[in-house]
Amino acid sequence: MRTDLDMELGAFSISLAVKDLEASKLFYEKFGFSAFAGNQLENWLIMKNGTHVIGLFQGMFDRNVLTFNPGWDSSAQRLPSFTDVRELQRRLKAQGIPLVSEADETTTGPASFVAIDPDGNPVLVDQHV
Repeated sequence: MRTDLDMELGAFSISLAVKDLEASKLFYEKFGFSAFAGNQLENWLIMKNGTHVIGLFQGMFDRNVLTFNPGWDSSAQRLPSFTDVRELQRRLKAQGIPLVSEADETTTGPASFVAIDPDGNPVLVDQHV
């Protein structure tokens, strides 16, 4: 059941800041993950095992990032309905969640924002549709 208070965050993945993309790729392949998207020559891969998704990013950020993709399922397919990233941002700000970057609320379509959880973990809400 969907209510106005639902936080439809879309697909979830963990984005790992890796030191050696190839070594990490080989490691996670042993857990049954396979490359789903990305470009190894650009130092990033998205790997999938069923509905479990991890991103491997070499040299792109300092910490691991929790990532939510409003509008996408775990196969990066558009969902028929979802809560827009700007609405999610408004709801979180109204609850006192500070953001370190914000989506432009005057726009539509792709946008993102970042919050930092109490333990310093970045939480990226990144809408691609």
